[in-house]
Amino acid sequence: MYRIFAILISLSLALSACGSSPSIWGIPQTPTADLLNSNTIPFDPFAVQDNPIIFPTSTTPPLIETEAAYTPTPTPDGASPLIEATLTPSYDSAPFLYYAQSGDMLSALATRFGVEESEITSDADLTKTTLIDPGTLLVIPNRINEIMTPNVQIMPDAEIIFSFTAADFDVNEYVQNANGHLSNFKDYLGSTGWINGDDAIKRLAFENSINPRLILGILEFESRWVRGEPVDTLHIDYPMGFNDYHYKGMSVQLVWAINNLAIAYYGWRAGTLTHLDFPDGSTMRIDPRLNAGTVAIQYLFSRTHSQSQWEQIINPESGFPAMYTEMFGDPWARADAVNPIFPAALNQPTLVLPFEINVEWNLTGGPHNAWGQLNPTIYGNKHSVSAAIDFAPSTANGGCQLTPTWVTAAAPGLVVRSGNGAVMVDLDGDGYEQTGWNLLYMHIAEKDRIETGTWLEVNDRIGHASCEGGVSTGTHLHFARKYNGEWVTADGPIPFIMSGWRVVAGKNAYEGTLVRGDEVILADPVGQKWSNIFRKEND
Repeated sequence: MYRIFAILISLSLALSACGSSPSIWGIPQTPTADLLNSNTIPFDPFAVQDNPIIFPTSTTPPLIETEAAYTPTPTPDGASPLIEATLTPSYDSAPFLYYAQSGDMLSALATRFGVEESEITSDADLTKTTLIDPGTLLVIPNRINEIMTPNVQIMPDAEIIFSFTAADFDVNEYVQNANGHLSNFKDYLGSTGWINGDDAIKRLAFENSINPRLILGILEFESRWVRGEPVDTLHIDYPMGFNDYHYKGMSVQLVWAINNLAIAYYGWRAGTLTHLDFPDGSTMRIDPRLNAGTVAIQYLFSRTHSQSQWEQIINPESGFPAMYTEMFGDPWARADAVNPIFPAALNQPTLVLPFEINVEWNLTGGPHNAWGQLNPTIYGNKHSVSAAIDFAPSTANGGCQLTPTWVTAAAPGLVVRSGNGAVMVDLDGDGYEQTGWNLLYMHIAEKDRIETGTWLEVNDRIGHASCEGGVSTGTHLHFARKYNGEWVTADGPIPFIMSGWRVVAGKNAYEGTLVRGDEVILADPVGQKWSNIFRKEND
């Protein structure tokens, strides 16, 4: 009898853990009768699709080359480009004298510069912390013998992420005053129905932690949607120029663009990105001295533009950076007012496990994407913004049933956002999720969910884990950290520690462990016994 009961519990957990999710293909511009009768679940760009999934193979329509909506000043025939790629010709070159930038860590720098960690020298003690203090002078051997992207910084980090530079920006006011196509546009989402275009931009910014100015900037550059009308027929349905019928529509196109920005930004931080790949198959090494914000812009425009077009687009005098400054003013001045993103000697505040004492939960997902799902067919297999982990409570029947089990506050803070399955808690209490430490509790059911404006102490109840707010096959909590608007990697330079348990990433997304001393808990998507975790009285 006990064995039968154990099997039933195991099956229950299997249904409530992260598993396969529906296909993302096909979001209609308007609801249709066929959709209502279809078994296919449309992709909602605002839903957190944080389950490991296998995507069907599809045939992508051929790329249609189009001019960017904002046409850069052309280089005269026979003249040298205004920005030139950099070539380091030999191994005998003088070493790089590199001043560490906010967010740099030794392992990533070694990968970017193509050297061993031990070859990077400095008067500073590089062993004290895994984040190197901004401004630290490093001497790095010059071993790069490839054509590199220009060593010109064109966008500060603070203008990529949802930093404090965005706190005073009114998306609705800007869009309506611009009086372009976006000001009268409505998009249809499976989760909420119709949404105004400017409201969609705001929601994308908050949920993906991306600067809303940047979203408007890339949309305007590629399609003229913000200050005019779509540049051509293609850009009506594919405003970012990514001509794949699976990504038809403004919100889905912007999700594609945001994901690419995040892949580059966080990949540069982690040292997993070193080259750009252009549509024609050519590659270019990224200059290792660049900042993450510049790399994000370079990477995005390399996805759909030829190398010659790309060289004009990234030109700070006539390309995207020039248009961005024209639209919003000097981004570097705004960034200087809030930098650095990561101050020296930054540590995570004390956190406890986000559930009640002596209640059974399971670690069902190791480090994986903080928001959304990266289709490997589109983005490749190696990319993930691995800032989140998943916990699932034990349930009687599995699946997406409502559970009486409570998610509780891991640290004191102010609830600054509560809705669509998400609760964001601001730990410094200033009311902005763009500043300081913030914790995302995702898939919190509407029933009993804590309200915006509530101050929480440790152990206060936040709500019940569910499937709300995203595509999921089972009830669980998706838990992630942000600092100054940037997702903080779960197993990175600032360890994710709860009640003494440290998150350790596995080889692949969703794999990993919690480690405390000699104790190890292994992530398991079906909640088997080795994934069980209880918070104890003294935790």
